Amino acid sequence: MRIAVTGSIATDHLMTFPGRFADQLVADQLHTVSLSFLVDNLDVRRGGVGANIAFGMGQLGTGPILVGAAGSDFDEYRAWLDRHGVDTHSVRISETLHTARFVCTTDADHNQIGSFYTGAMSEARLIELKTVADRVGGLDLVLIGADDPEGMTRHTEECRARNIPFAADFSQQIARMDGDEIRRLLDGATYLFSNEYEKGLIESKTGWTDAEILGRVGHRVTTLGARGVRIERVGEEPIEVGCPEEEAKVDPTGVGDAFRAGFLSGLVWGVSLERAAQVGCMLATLVIETLGTQEYALRRAPFMDRFRKAYGDAAAEQVESYLG
Repeated sequence: MRIAVTGSIATDHLMTFPGRFADQLVADQLHTVSLSFLVDNLDVRRGGVGANIAFGMGQLGTGPILVGAAGSDFDEYRAWLDRHGVDTHSVRISETLHTARFVCTTDADHNQIGSFYTGAMSEARLIELKTVADRVGGLDLVLIGADDPEGMTRHTEECRARNIPFAADFSQQIARMDGDEIRRLLDGATYLFSNEYEKGLIESKTGWTDAEILGRVGHRVTTLGARGVRIERVGEEPIEVGCPEEEAKVDPTGVGDAFRAGFLSGLVWGVSLERAAQVGCMLATLVIETLGTQEYALRRAPFMDRFRKAYGDAAAEQVESYLG
C-alpha cells in the first residue's frame, strides 16, 4: 500500500528570554513598540505536520511519500528524512523562498511572542499528485494534512477527479477555514482525522451534525487526548482504544502527528482498525515523552514490550511480525 503524506514542512526556532515581557512594555507607548530581547538559548527543531507524520511512518518502516514544498535550505532536513525511511523525491523546492519557519520567544512567565513565515509552503498548490502517482506506480491513499490552504483544496479536488482515496486532516488550518471550505475538504474522505475540540469546531462551522458528517466520510477518527482514540463508521459500533502508560509527560507537541503515523502504518500492514489505532497510540506515547516532534527513537524491543503490556500478547504478536 502506497501512502502519500501532504502537509507542511517547517523548522521551529525556539528561544527563551529570562525576564518578563510585561516589564518591558510601557502602557502609553504600545502604539510604537520597538523592542529587542537578549535570549539565553536557541533550539532549532524539525517540524511541519507532513514531515512529522512521514518521519513516524518511516520509523515504522512503511515507506511514506512526503509531498510538500520547501526552500533551497532543505538539504540537511531532506538528508535526515531520507535516513529515516522517508521518500522525499516529491518535495517541491522553491527557487526563491525559504522553508517555512516558526520563530518564537518565551519569557519567564511562559508568555510567547512568535511569528510564522509560510515561505515555500505557499508553493504546495503547484504540486500535481498525478506526477507523484506516476513516479511510484500509483497511490492507494493520500493524507491531506495542514498546508497551504489552496494546496489542500487542489489535492482534495485532484483525489476526487482521479478516484484516489484520501484522508482529511485539517489540524491547525481549521481555525482560518469557513464552513464552505471545510465541507468541500471533508466530503467523500475515506478518513476524517481530528481531536475532540476540532470535532466540535467542524460541526459548528459546517452546520452539519455528527451523524451527517459521519454519513459523508468512510471513517471518523477522533483523538481523545489521554483517553486514546475513537473510530466511528456508519452502522458499526465505535472502536475505542486507550493509551499506553506514559513514563513521563515532556512535550505534547506532535503527538497527534505521531498517532496518524502509527495508524497509517497499520493500514499499510493491513491490520485491523483497532490494531492500527493501538500502534498510533503507542507511537504518540513515545513522542509525548520526548522534547521535539522528531527526536524520539523507535527501538523494536522496548516498543514491543510496552505495546504488549498495554494491548496484550495477541496484539503484540500480530504487530511484531510487521515491525522490522
